[in-house]
Amino acid sequence: MPPQERIELLGRILTAADQPLRSRAAAIIVLLYAQPLARVVRLTIDDVINDCERVLLRLGDPPSPVPEPVTDILLGWIESRTNMNTAANRDSHWLFPGRRAGQPMHPETLGGLLKALGVLNVPGRTSAMRQHVQQMPAPVVADALGYHYVTTTKLAAEAAATWSRYVTTPRFRSPTGWTPSTTRDS
Repeated sequence: MPPQERIELLGRILTAADQPLRSRAAAIIVLLYAQPLARVVRLTIDDVINDCERVLLRLGDPPSPVPEPVTDILLGWIESRTNMNTAANRDSHWLFPGRRAGQPMHPETLGGLLKALGVLNVPGRTSAMRQHVQQMPAPVVADALGYHYVTTTKLAAEAAATWSRYVTTPRFRSPTGWTPSTTRDS
């Protein structure tokens, strides 16, 4: 999916007040944070951190900031989650609770809801990830979004954003006069 198409789709979802909050919230997580549906359905309401000054989404470490128009949708969805009427589901902490008590929504079910909005999971999250790795170093993206470094580095290379000059760890100078010791193996 071209980046401009993803941005237009995000804009449409943010302003589509006639569409279900559940579908809009999930679509935004896919299109903005490049999350696969299997991970989206495993999010809990505790992963949406609201400290009254800002809202964060815990996908990796540190949690990712949630932009203002998205906060209304996420917090609105949390307040009006469906499938909460059964006795066993009243206290569910799943962000997307399923019909079965204590279980999250199935990824395929959520995928169908997104498809009805015009959001295809793989093209949407791939486009989002490519944009992230072009704007930030792959290790930073991996930590923030909960991906493995190899995955983000591979996507960065495919997107021609290698960040080859990015310093990942501090480089310390050896003290003056210090020489490395040698072993029999050297």
